[in-house]
Amino acid sequence: MRRVSITRRWRSRRALRSAQLLDEVVDTQLPLLAGFDEERRRRSADYLAELVALAQDYRYYANGWIDSRELDRRGQRTMNRLARMREESSARLITD
Repeated sequence: MRRVSITRRWRSRRALRSAQLLDEVVDTQLPLLAGFDEERRRRSADYLAELVALAQDYRYYANGWIDSRELDRRGQRTMNRLARMREESSARLITD
C-alpha cells in the first residue's frame, strides 16, 4: 500500500512539473503576440490556449480528478488539434 502512495505522489509531482513547464512556455510566448498581425495573433492565441488547457489537465491528474488514461486521451486530443492547426496554417500560407 505504501508503494502505491509513493508512486502516486511521484506521478503527481511529475504532472505538476509538466503543467508548470507548459505555463512557462505560454508565459514566454504571450508577449510576442502583440507584434503579430491580427490573423497570426489569433492563430497563436488558439495554439497557446490549447497548451493552457493541457496544463490544466495535468493539474487535474495531479489532484486525482482524472486517471492516467484520461490524461493520455486528453493529451492525444490536444496534440491532434495542434497538428490540425499547423496543417491549416500551412495550407493557408500556400494559397495566400
